[in-house]
Amino acid sequence: MKIGFNLLLWATHITKEHYRILEKLKAVGYDSVEVPLFEGDVPHYRQLAGVLKSNGLACNCTLVIPDEEHNPISPDPARRAGALDFFKWGIDRAQALNAEVVAGPFHQPLGVFSGSSPTEQEKAWAVEVHRRASDLAGQAGITLAVEFLNRFECYFLNTMNDAAAYARRVNHPSFGVLYDTFHANIEEKDPVGVIAPNIDTIKYVHISENDRGTPGTGHIDWRGTFKALRSAGYDGCLTIEAFSRALPGLAAATRVWRDFFTSQEDVYTQGYKFIRQQWDQAK
Repeated sequence: MKIGFNLLLWATHITKEHYRILEKLKAVGYDSVEVPLFEGDVPHYRQLAGVLKSNGLACNCTLVIPDEEHNPISPDPARRAGALDFFKWGIDRAQALNAEVVAGPFHQPLGVFSGSSPTEQEKAWAVEVHRRASDLAGQAGITLAVEFLNRFECYFLNTMNDAAAYARRVNHPSFGVLYDTFHANIEEKDPVGVIAPNIDTIKYVHISENDRGTPGTGHIDWRGTFKALRSAGYDGCLTIEAFSRALPGLAAATRVWRDFFTSQEDVYTQGYKFIRQQWDQAK
């Protein structure tokens, strides 16, 4: 098991001004970081890869469908082709970073709703895009992990069972699911109980408190969650995802209107200690 931290707490684009944060995370004990892929060229990420390596940090990435022009479930073939182009764009940058997993809600644009459940045709369109994207990812040595989100943010994938069934339909060794404790807390009748039956599809995990604050300060069933993951044989990365009001655009997208912690340092120092303690106790 590795412990990681999502850099979206500080920025949507990681540049030289954030390098000091990488040093601090490594000093605490983190094994990896999650780098957002929202902009930037391949040389930029190749340089960042060198900085991560010098700090002894592995890398995973966040990829989010930016708009309707790159929508995997669009009825417009040109937009689905745009989605595949976008995956290639992201995979090229993730490969430059030597990333292991590219994760995120890359099944539809965020905040877009049809007014009904996902259709069979939408699923078929998405499978085609994701299977071809998985071919590209596999060639780069990368695993794609699709993230289900709560029903207030999307409609295509809302639960672990939805996402697992979808991943099995894609049926590709380089494609799986990101299990996020925040979204599971909203949508699942039994957030812990859905882990074991679907462990074959879970390739990545976000450790996110019910209010997006410091893990261990809210009401998520952490003891049950860590025990379920460890008992089922999960040995991947546990990455803390927390958000603040520091980035207005991201705060608006994630509906963060108040402070959930006293300082960013508290999140990554206390969060690391909490995960290490809970994982050790889950034996």
